[in-house]
Amino acid sequence: MPERYIHKNLQQVADSAPDLGAADWQQSRFASQDFASTDIGFTHHRFLPGKRQGFAHRHEQAEEFYVVLSGSGRLKLDDDILDLAPLDAFRVAPQVLRTWEAGPDGLEVLAFGARVDGDEAVVPSDAEIVSGWWTD
Repeated sequence: MPERYIHKNLQQVADSAPDLGAADWQQSRFASQDFASTDIGFTHHRFLPGKRQGFAHRHEQAEEFYVVLSGSGRLKLDDDILDLAPLDAFRVAPQVLRTWEAGPDGLEVLAFGARVDGDEAVVPSDAEIVSGWWTD
């Protein structure tokens, strides 16, 4: 039987960015497994000051919600580029290609979405990664 609740500080969740080749621009704490979540995926991202993510991603099925906790930056959604501020929130449809760029103070974001079959791995099974997508 699952535990009634799990309490952790997100700093206790391992940073997966080094294993994913993303440590030059972010920290990523994929927290679903640490919290024994069966239905909801969530991740804590910290984008380093002035850095842009080296890839974009989209999903086959899973819509995602993002909440900016602190800092500033930009979010590219397909061809749209949005300026970000604390407490900005977004729902993004699965097929929308997305990537992040931190402002001078960095950018901290929580991401939430439904888990899909095969999500035992850190990167969701229905994710498509597109390297070097945002260039200008």
